[in-house]
Amino acid sequence: MNTPETIANETELDALLTQPDESLTAMMRALEGDIMILGIGGKMGLTLGAQAVNAVREAGVEKDVIGVSRFSESGAQSQLEAGGLKTIGCDLLDPDEVAKLPATKNIIYMAGRKFGTGGGEAMTWAMNTVVPANIGRHFKDSRVVVFSSGAVYGRMDANASPDTEETPSRPKAEYGQSVVGRERVFEYFSRQHGLEALHYRLYYAIDLRYGVLHDIASWIWNDAPVPLNVDTTTAIWQGDANRYAIMCLDHCSAPPNILNIGSGPLSVRDIATQLASHMGKDAQFTGTESGVGAVPDVSKCASLFGEPQVHLEQMIRWQAHWTKTGGRSLEKPTGFHITDGVY
Repeated sequence: MNTPETIANETELDALLTQPDESLTAMMRALEGDIMILGIGGKMGLTLGAQAVNAVREAGVEKDVIGVSRFSESGAQSQLEAGGLKTIGCDLLDPDEVAKLPATKNIIYMAGRKFGTGGGEAMTWAMNTVVPANIGRHFKDSRVVVFSSGAVYGRMDANASPDTEETPSRPKAEYGQSVVGRERVFEYFSRQHGLEALHYRLYYAIDLRYGVLHDIASWIWNDAPVPLNVDTTTAIWQGDANRYAIMCLDHCSAPPNILNIGSGPLSVRDIATQLASHMGKDAQFTGTESGVGAVPDVSKCASLFGEPQVHLEQMIRWQAHWTKTGGRSLEKPTGFHITDGVY
């Protein structure tokens, strides 16, 4: 993979985020059936869909990549179609609309709700459990990569042993509980109807326009203190996370497989110090480091797909340059520093 020293604009950024590698291209060449991405209109779906299309092209195969969303954000649908995807507008909460979606062998499920859970708990539970029921019922003969979250573990102890795929799910707030609900609904359709699935427990994708590094860099650039109440975090380049998600279609099973996606433990203070150095700023901090943070065990992912192609030092250099040169922000903070699970 070509990794430039800096990323100048969104065209260059999207090109990097959507670049397939040889392993993904080979997998796409062997994959049977079309691919449908449900909830593609979110912050990660657009680049995942484009990477899938690019892999199909490089593989030289005939395969449709179909993006499904309400497409509430202006321009998303036309952007996808210009890139070679087919699109379908659909309210996934409406079972009648879902029933009209074409049968598709390979499903990547990205729909869900996180932000706004506080005060909007009913909608969060509907999006995270009712929609999976609609999808599980209609696509029970498919294989489904289900985007999930490390929030299902509910642990924030950086000194504890890392969360493996066998760690019990014990979330302490409604968002994490609803994500467990999402997994359980797909598990029900898997056990009852043979739906093949994989729970894709993703920890903080990095896109420069949002993500943990974006949040920390923005605080530094605006002379705001970086909170240390969560002093350990995790991150993965979104291009790598996209690639892993598509390749997980080959690892779905009944009952569902589970996979942690992210990195080993990363020090928030160290990240901030490096970002500040690259930006010519002084990092300020608030709060006390007390060993709080999410620490996943991602060894299973590494054994399946290898290490991420973009490493932390490169992401930090890119993020620092992006922030200090006024690169666009999606204004969607991760909330990685929130300790009570309420988003």
